[in-house]
Amino acid sequence: MRTLCPNLNREDGLQTVLEVPIPEETFTMFPDNKNSTISTTTAWHNIKSWMKPQAERSSPRSSGASRNSTNIQLLLGVVGAPLIPLPVHSDHTVSSRNIKDHPIEAAMSKYIVQQYIAATGGQKAINSIDSMCVIGKVKMETSDFISGDTLGLSRDDNNKMTRGKNGGEMGGFVLWQQKRAELWCLELVVSGYKISAGSDGKVSWRQTPWNHSHASRGPPRPLRRSFQGLDPRSTANLFSDSICVGEKTINNEDCFVLKVQAEPTTLRARSSNNVEIIQHTVWGYFSQRTGLLIKLDDSHLLKIKAKVQESGNVLWETTMESLVQDYRTIDGVNIAHSGQTSVSLFRFGESSESHSKTRMEEVWRIEEVDFNIKGLSMDCFLAPGDLKEE
Repeated sequence: MRTLCPNLNREDGLQTVLEVPIPEETFTMFPDNKNSTISTTTAWHNIKSWMKPQAERSSPRSSGASRNSTNIQLLLGVVGAPLIPLPVHSDHTVSSRNIKDHPIEAAMSKYIVQQYIAATGGQKAINSIDSMCVIGKVKMETSDFISGDTLGLSRDDNNKMTRGKNGGEMGGFVLWQQKRAELWCLELVVSGYKISAGSDGKVSWRQTPWNHSHASRGPPRPLRRSFQGLDPRSTANLFSDSICVGEKTINNEDCFVLKVQAEPTTLRARSSNNVEIIQHTVWGYFSQRTGLLIKLDDSHLLKIKAKVQESGNVLWETTMESLVQDYRTIDGVNIAHSGQTSVSLFRFGESSESHSKTRMEEVWRIEEVDFNIKGLSMDCFLAPGDLKEE
């Protein structure tokens, strides 16, 4: 990944440090040139034009460009910075002394979490981490869109289906996080569109080029991306109060399945007059052989209430499935370095014609991981000044 941008106006000028590194693959998106210097310079000019604020960009001249822009906004809005269903307390500990005092499903889950802690490096190694910085790259794409009476299951003329053909959108991200899971900041750039998100311990927020900054309702929640093998301590704390709901084979690996569900009080705190959060559940699949987290799933169902009584309510269901792979030891802690997330976004309306299903994919790879960052203060997690509540 490239971390420096050359001075395009002066060859002897100082290079600019990029806030978010750019993957090397981004440069292959532009036509090759026999002169590699000219080709690289052209690529940097194109990337620089990408980075202009949304208001400064020229309006798209073609419907294709407009559709691509909308597609990227959808990808970033859904896949970019989703949150875990409920707050996770960093001081939550899993003790082996009281396992026998719990029902069998809860006792099994606590034992599985203990094995996970041991597999990721042990309690001492995990607790030695006060902060971390993660740099990675992503490739996102909308794989298909289905609409119609039966979501494409029948072959009549009422069903419409489109598939992505552009090969995906490349991007990079930087994640900063303190020991407390509710202190984090993410900057993600995909095809020139940047999304910032974070939490200062009091409120979780998100900022995009096409919207004002918005605060998420309810208590601050951690970033889902951190639980994809990057933060073992928060993952253990999340599943410390889970229940074991069975076993399942994932990629030829026998796994225990742990389930955590947001409480009704948490769901009500996240709801508003127009939007009701009906349920939000997360499942963790832990290898019986290694003890490591192999897969992370969650399902989120909400209802958007109609403003006009004659209009029907709309239900949105989002399901996310993340495969977590390539564990490597960093300073004694096992961290996942790659994975893939599949997203299905369902829309259910009053009439069957309004039903739709969108599938999205993200492939991610971690390039750098550093722990105990010097000088990482609370100022790094401050919310934007124009923050508005959703």
